[in-house]
Amino acid sequence: MKQKIIIVDDHFIFRNGLKDLLADVPNVELIGEASSGEEFLAMLEKQMPDIVFMDIKMPGLNGIDTTRQALEKHPDLKILALSMFGENEYVEEMLQAGALGYLLKNIGKDELVKAIDNLAQEKGYFSDEILVMVTRKVFNAKQSSKEQNILDSFTKRELEILQLVSQGHSNADIGEKLSISPRTVGGHRNNMLSKSGLKNTAALVSFALKNKMIKP
Repeated sequence: MKQKIIIVDDHFIFRNGLKDLLADVPNVELIGEASSGEEFLAMLEKQMPDIVFMDIKMPGLNGIDTTRQALEKHPDLKILALSMFGENEYVEEMLQAGALGYLLKNIGKDELVKAIDNLAQEKGYFSDEILVMVTRKVFNAKQSSKEQNILDSFTKRELEILQLVSQGHSNADIGEKLSISPRTVGGHRNNMLSKSGLKNTAALVSFALKNKMIKP
């Protein structure tokens, strides 16, 4: 079954280049092209594609808002975002708008065929560069969340002790300053190491300074 396709991009040269690639792809039919989001939305009143290649940065209605509006009326549309290298900041917004994938505009025929096949099977598709970026972003978000959980787990007393540790005070000195026993100080230090998963006090102090838990 042929996949009906519409290209939405304000650059005439790019549209022509993509059309040339599509001409060599079996089981696809280019049924239209639009140079703006507004033109595309009007086009949907007359013809319905299976797959839409959607540019993100367009004058007037951008690709993100166009995607959102199109899917509100036609939730079965499969929209694939098109982006120049370095415009990765739009990935999350396009996915939230409902796009099923993200392609860089330097795509070749093989990648184009794979993307179309994936969307035809209700699967998403991401260019390798975009997939790496998304994976890294998710990993960093998890790391940030993990670090925040560690920060939130430290008590006021532990932070007091950690501040004094960073200044070179011994357990005995800290105990005297805070009117607690050196053994209690040692217990707090061990608790902080356990909570953070760090191996030694030096790493703990470095972590605390990096996250502004204590003053340098």
